[in-house]
Amino acid sequence: MTINDLSKLIERREEGRAKQDQAILSEVRAQLLELLSKYPDNAEINYQNGIAHDNSGMGRQAIPFYVRALELGLSAADLERCLMGLGSTYRYLGEYEKAVETLRRGVKEFPKNRAIQVFLALALYNSQNYKESVELLVTNLMETTTDEKLHYFKRGILAYNEDLDETAE
Repeated sequence: MTINDLSKLIERREEGRAKQDQAILSEVRAQLLELLSKYPDNAEINYQNGIAHDNSGMGRQAIPFYVRALELGLSAADLERCLMGLGSTYRYLGEYEKAVETLRRGVKEFPKNRAIQVFLALALYNSQNYKESVELLVTNLMETTTDEKLHYFKRGILAYNEDLDETAE
């Protein structure tokens, strides 16, 4: 197993994820760990180990790989997905403060990634930041929907979203 095999392993991991095939994912995890033993300071191999563990329902084990990949440095596309994977995994495991911190970094570095924004909204909700959570979700909904009725009320909905607690006196 050499670094040249990484792209094949990524394809195989994606296949396992798509099929929810734990046998494929287990095989890929073993091969990625073998590759990591040869290249422990390779950011992408650490990152791919994180994804493979996450795809296998092993979020707690994925975290150190994601963190190490971030420490070592990742390219833009891998960095984007790593921040989202790590942040959503922290949220799933109940580590809401770490989730919010990680996902805020993701939103700052990748402001057009709506998935990161939605994961941040979920983490904000979990950390009882309800207002910011709803604002983020409503903004994303209104900026992406094709629903005619929502478009008709878009100005009003976004105005309410500016101050969710406002009422008539």
